Amino acid sequence: MRTKEHPIVIVRRTKAGHGGHHGGAWKVADADFVTAMMAFFLVMWLSAQDSRIREAIAGYFAEPGLMPHERSNSMLDSGRGGIDPSGMTVLNRQSQALQEAEQKALATAAERIREETKAREFASLRDQVELSVTAEGLRIELVERNGSSFFDSGSAVLRGESVKILSVIAREIGKLQNDVVIEGHTDSRQYSNGERYGNWELSSDRANAARRVMLVEGLRGGQLRAVRGFADNDLRVPDQPLDPRNRRVSIVVRSQSAAQLESAIRQGLVGTVAPNIAP
Repeated sequence: MRTKEHPIVIVRRTKAGHGGHHGGAWKVADADFVTAMMAFFLVMWLSAQDSRIREAIAGYFAEPGLMPHERSNSMLDSGRGGIDPSGMTVLNRQSQALQEAEQKALATAAERIREETKAREFASLRDQVELSVTAEGLRIELVERNGSSFFDSGSAVLRGESVKILSVIAREIGKLQNDVVIEGHTDSRQYSNGERYGNWELSSDRANAARRVMLVEGLRGGQLRAVRGFADNDLRVPDQPLDPRNRRVSIVVRSQSAAQLESAIRQGLVGTVAPNIAP
């Protein structure tokens, strides 16, 4: 007897929609987490920046079309994208106050040196002692002139009056806490026998001669940071290389800000930028 053949039925099950750990919801959560971390690190970076950088960035986001040096249409009087420039941090105010106090102390020392060198015993050289307070600190220049020199001609031997002037300078700047650098400079006149002794040696020897007197007369050993000889590579009158005013000894009482900046540059921590010191 012949049996009926039953049709073969093939059931193909389709996969259900994505779910469980095979789904894509985790990608959204991960993206949110990464975004939050980026925002967190951005905030941390901004909080560590200088106030001027923060003001410039805030001003840009307030009005993206403006550069930091342009004025904005902000409703605030500052006109800098909603940042009030008078809102300096306490740290910045303290730093500025210290700089101003230091500049005042250097100016006072310069005035005392001027007063003491007005004495009759300094009559022949006092007009050749030039003092100026700049961003680098107090610069004292002992400048030579025709027929009037602090040293014997062509040598590093100090004359008697020069020693007394250096003593006055040493006593005054020895009262300060600032570092001191002594520099020697010459004109471009060459020695007849420059192979054995030339302007490099002379400029260094004159700076060292000034150093020896000043250390005896009141300059503290810890104050002295460097003694440098420049020969004729830093002329005071560049267009007249033989001018006697190019022959000089420079005593630089460095401001603490300038000294710190130089140290940071030497260590590669910052670029070569001028210190922000009030005039």
